[in-house]
Amino acid sequence: MPEAPRVVVTGLGAVTPVGGTAPETWASLLAGRSGIVALEEDWAQGLPVRMAGRADIDVASRLTTHEFKRMDRCGHLALIAAREAWAQAGRPETDPERLAVVIGSGYGGLDTTLDQARTLDASGPRRVSPHTLTRIMTNAPAAWVSIDVGAKGGARTPVSACASGAEAISQAADMIRAGAADVVIAGGVDSCINGLILSGFAQIRALSTRNGDPQAASRPFDKDRDGFVLAEGAAILVLEREDHARARGADILGIVAGTAVTSDAVDIVAADPAMQRRVMERAVAAAGLGPKDIGLVHAHATSTPVGDRLEAEAIKDVLGTQVPVTSTKSLTGHLLGGAGALGAIVMVQALKTGAFPGTSNLDEPDGGIDLNLIRGTLEGQQAKAGIANAFGFGGHSTALVITES
Repeated sequence: MPEAPRVVVTGLGAVTPVGGTAPETWASLLAGRSGIVALEEDWAQGLPVRMAGRADIDVASRLTTHEFKRMDRCGHLALIAAREAWAQAGRPETDPERLAVVIGSGYGGLDTTLDQARTLDASGPRRVSPHTLTRIMTNAPAAWVSIDVGAKGGARTPVSACASGAEAISQAADMIRAGAADVVIAGGVDSCINGLILSGFAQIRALSTRNGDPQAASRPFDKDRDGFVLAEGAAILVLEREDHARARGADILGIVAGTAVTSDAVDIVAADPAMQRRVMERAVAAAGLGPKDIGLVHAHATSTPVGDRLEAEAIKDVLGTQVPVTSTKSLTGHLLGGAGALGAIVMVQALKTGAFPGTSNLDEPDGGIDLNLIRGTLEGQQAKAGIANAFGFGGHSTALVITES
């Protein structure tokens, strides 16, 4: 059996609370700039949580009027990030049937769903937008990106809660290794900063309630953490078969060396640390590496009291206590379906530049967490490989091992 081709990264795109592009996002993370803000809108004033991480971009200025009207904000963010990644990759020419898109999302066009439901109740069926159905589809971001670049090799949408974006990258890499595609645009997106989502997460005490100090609210691994901060955004990578990329002289940014996807099969909300360990072990093995080869960890760590501790235990068991660990959700908040893909972008950038952004708001680490948690940005790192974790409600677990190019 011939050896599977290596999967390389040739483009990055991001729209996040700390930047409207991947370079802007990276610069903000290195500088420790938070994107968490108070929600000043009237609809938010009666909520128990009144802060979030909004994407730092004027969406309307980056799209045509036609595109803006026909898409939910979830689609807006994904298309803008995908175009950035595609441009950096050099818009590779390839057979359209060997070009695919895999973009995951946890909630899809939920804002449109709520808005049009209100319109129906207040004004009747004739006032409902004719674009409603195509805007609310969870697969809409992947579909729009496939239309934009002419991808005919498939437009897939993993829906696995907060692991959606990472699972999309895993699926994309599998397609390339299996010979089903030469180039895949992959990542994740979510945009659902609304009263329903904020209230729902607040009811299960998953969100921080530090409304008076939004930028200090997201504090992964800190002893005083009290929940995550909801955010929106998109993170997209262009993945490519290595020989295809080299033949056209592409700039190779990193390598998706190994991935793993598992399911806990335990509880719809509670995580299973045994499976978190297992998914990391499988990803490292799939990359042909051992635990000692992993030099950096981008943890899923959302800032929840239980979740951070369970993941810390799993990381310790698999990788030990010396590997540097961070969670950039301290600055961006939790992008839900976009979170895992953003973690992959952070890892690509860290291995390429030798800089690794630390966890902000980590004033006093939880005494029960025995890890090498980094606070300020580490410079001059010599790591050759890193792992990015993503876990989601439903028992979804994904780990991505990235290596330097």
